[in-house]
Amino acid sequence: MVRRLFDGVFGAGEVAVVEEIFTLEVLGHDATRREPVRGVENVRQVALLFRTAFPDARFPVEDLVAERDRVVAHWRLEGTHRGAFMGIEPTGRRVDVAGTVIYRLVDRRIAEYWGNFDALGLMQQLGILPR
Repeated sequence: MVRRLFDGVFGAGEVAVVEEIFTLEVLGHDATRREPVRGVENVRQVALLFRTAFPDARFPVEDLVAERDRVVAHWRLEGTHRGAFMGIEPTGRRVDVAGTVIYRLVDRRIAEYWGNFDALGLMQQLGILPR
């Protein structure tokens, strides 16, 4: 399921399957936000944001560990900035950043997650912040 999320939803833009992967009331904790995000529609919007900004994106999963109701994925984003991203106009720059997410599953669907990615490295690679 987690590989389907990265390969299909984020990698190929198959946002129609988000409801098959997440519970409708999924709760997301993202290190770049103060408040948790709620609901499957927020997951869909994040996927669309990345697919629009980095249309050639690949999201290889480098490590995947599962125990009880938790799955941990260490992933990468590799792509070219060709669309607006968080208010940043396209730069045409290639990016390669890593992230880690812990997922909690209920009835074979993701009910909650805790995510963190190299947002500073991304901003540096886009030329927004100095290295």
